[in-house]
Amino acid sequence: MRIWYDACTGKHVRYGVAIARKLRKVGHKMILTMRRHPDTVPLAKFLEESFTVVGKYNPKSLQTRLRECLKRQLFFLKLFEENTPDLAVSHGSVDLCRVSFGLGIPTILTHDTPRAEAVNRLTMPISDYIIVSKAIPQQSIAKYGTKGEIIRFNGVDEVAWIKDFTPQVEYDFGKPLIVVRQFETKAAYAEGKRDISEQVAKKLSKLGKVVYLSRYERKPRRNLIVPRFFVDSASLLAQADLFVGVGGTITREAALQGTPAIVIKILSQQYANEYLAKKGFPIFETKPERTMKLAEKLLGKKWDVKEQLEKLENPVEVIKNLIDEKLERN
Repeated sequence: MRIWYDACTGKHVRYGVAIARKLRKVGHKMILTMRRHPDTVPLAKFLEESFTVVGKYNPKSLQTRLRECLKRQLFFLKLFEENTPDLAVSHGSVDLCRVSFGLGIPTILTHDTPRAEAVNRLTMPISDYIIVSKAIPQQSIAKYGTKGEIIRFNGVDEVAWIKDFTPQVEYDFGKPLIVVRQFETKAAYAEGKRDISEQVAKKLSKLGKVVYLSRYERKPRRNLIVPRFFVDSASLLAQADLFVGVGGTITREAALQGTPAIVIKILSQQYANEYLAKKGFPIFETKPERTMKLAEKLLGKKWDVKEQLEKLENPVEVIKNLIDEKLERN
C-alpha cells in the first residue's frame, strides 16, 4: 500500500518515523510530508528521514493560520491529483484529514490531546479509525461526534519511539542537569494562560545546570543554558537528573526513561500523564509555588522503569495490525 503521513510538530515527526520504519519492513511504501515548524525540519534531518516540506506554521493570527492550512491543502490536492494514496495516517494533521476526506482516502488518526479542541473538531469526526490510549476517557472522544472505529490500547503514544530507544547523543551541560521546556504559548489551547517557564527555570538554576528548551527563539538568558543548536530531547532527557514542564510529550519521554518529571499544574486534562503516574512512572504534578520544594526532593533520583515499560503496548504495532487485518485486504 501507498501510505501518506503528514507531520505538523516535532512529536509528529518522531511518531511518523516510527510508523514509517515499521510499515516499510512489511512492504508498504511511505509518503512523508511535514510543515515547516521550529522542531520539524531539524528533527527529520537528525533522524535521517526524508520528508517533503509543505507550508509552514504561522500562528500570528487566525487569518495566517487559516491561510497556511488552505495553501497546504491545495498543494496536497495537486500532489495526489493522479496517484492517490491508499491510506493516510496522522497525529492530528487537519490538512491531511481534510484532503483525505475529500479524496475518499481511508484515514487513521492517533489522538492523545483532548484539550486541543480546535484540532479535534476538525479531525476526529472525519477519520475512519482513531487509535487512542486507554488513558483518555471515552466521553472526551464521544463529544466530538466521531463516526469512525475507536481502537484503544494499553500505553501512550511516546512508547512508539521510547520503548527500544538508545540515546544517540551525549551532551555535556554539567551536573546535576535539569531540563525545562517552555510552555507552548502559541497553541490554541494555551490562549489566556501565562507562561511561567522561564521564571521557574531561573529559580531552579540554584540547584544545578538548567537547560532551557525554548520554543520559537533561542536568545541567551541569564543563568540558563539555551542551546543554539538542535538538541535531541529524548537523548537529553535520558541523561538529565530532572525534567520540569507544563506537561505533554517531553514529560512522558522523560518518565518512560526513568527520569523524574515535574508537571506544573497549568493545563487540565493531563490524562496520559496521570495514567503513567498510576503505573509507577516518575511523573509528579504540582502547583507553581511548590515546584522548587518538589525539585529539591526529586533531584538526583532515577527510577528503573524497564519492567513497567515492557508491559505497555506500542501504538505502532496497533496501527500495523489494523492495516494487516482490515485495510490491506480491501
